[in-house]
Amino acid sequence: MFFRRARRDSLIDLPGLETARLTITPLGAEDAPALRRLTDDPAITGAVDFLATPFTLADAEALIASGRHGRDRFLGAWSRDDATALVGVVGTHLRGEGAVEIGYWIGGAARGRGFGTEAVSAILGLLRRRFPRRAIVAECRPGNVASWGLLHKLGFRETGSEGHRPGRRQLVHEGA
Repeated sequence: MFFRRARRDSLIDLPGLETARLTITPLGAEDAPALRRLTDDPAITGAVDFLATPFTLADAEALIASGRHGRDRFLGAWSRDDATALVGVVGTHLRGEGAVEIGYWIGGAARGRGFGTEAVSAILGLLRRRFPRRAIVAECRPGNVASWGLLHKLGFRETGSEGHRPGRRQLVHEGA
């Protein structure tokens, strides 16, 4: 008798999607130069603990390659008006058996224009459909007013727990 092994949760085949203004696709090796240009910004590297300063092409390549095992996946949010413009990144990370974490950063020229809300909202919907039994969590510094507000606007609520990263609080998505 053969036993079929249950498919393990994985982000490796997470699909892309489109919103009104964005094309959101998993980052591939060819996207490393655009990722480096977007991310090599002290406002981003200073806010995201695992990013190196300066953020080099080798760092971009390594970040993209980190998705090869399916536990982490980084998606690029590209402007539909200018297909060469990477405006942001959304990271997805499987945490244990019961959670998937979401994180993001938006490039300087795109901040304050609603791209973060649009990209994160789209990925939340995708994750909710893909992993209906997992909690969706995020970590944020309470002093990061823009990100804290965006997460609350999208239905995240503080859990009362410290995050895994220094100075962060954990939030859980309460949306259906």
